[in-house]
Amino acid sequence: MKTGRAGSQAPVTAGGSGSGQAKTARPIIFVKELSRRARKRLLRHFLALSSGDRLLRFGSVLSDDLVSRYVENIDFSRDTVFGVYDRKLRLLGVGHLAFAPREALPSVSASTTKERVAEFGVSVAASARGLGVGSRLFERAAIRCRNVDIDTLYMHCLSSNKVMMHIAKKAGMAIHRDYGEADAYLKLPPANPASVLQEAVQEQAAMLDYTFKANLRAALKWLSNLPGIKRD
Repeated sequence: MKTGRAGSQAPVTAGGSGSGQAKTARPIIFVKELSRRARKRLLRHFLALSSGDRLLRFGSVLSDDLVSRYVENIDFSRDTVFGVYDRKLRLLGVGHLAFAPREALPSVSASTTKERVAEFGVSVAASARGLGVGSRLFERAAIRCRNVDIDTLYMHCLSSNKVMMHIAKKAGMAIHRDYGEADAYLKLPPANPASVLQEAVQEQAAMLDYTFKANLRAALKWLSNLPGIKRD
């Protein structure tokens, strides 16, 4: 896939473990909308992806230079980018929701009467696989589409990307395979008061989580600079 489009990597779905005991509860995942101020963290996230992960995310193994160019060219005034932070404010997962005129995506243009469609791509750090980060990013993207009057959410990926295929099927997306690649799209219901409230609550919770982590990180850094305090 071209770097100007959203991309298509996804994480492994979490499974249960343990014999005869309750499954380990997943951590709460907060999905925050990102701004251009997060560009440096986005670059670190994408550069940390392995060659295989870059292939799944972009459709080809991009060099560091091309990854940097992709991040620099993200248009935050047009597209929406979501992220999941860890306690050190590193991005564990990134979802890029790119909006385009429906004519730009012929494979789905006939499925909608709206002026725009949205393409979604997702990448997840190796350390965060199996936690449901990719699914939460996808769910957040779908809510945003509904609330901005878009009824078709599109994804493009390699047919060999079994994890992405699983997420697409789980979401009820129509999937079309051709020449080793797959197009999938999901028809979304219109917005309603519940979807608008859901997105607002999720963003507020993510902002509070980010603020708490940022303040804690700043406090720990300050403490580590005090005389007699041992640094980790």
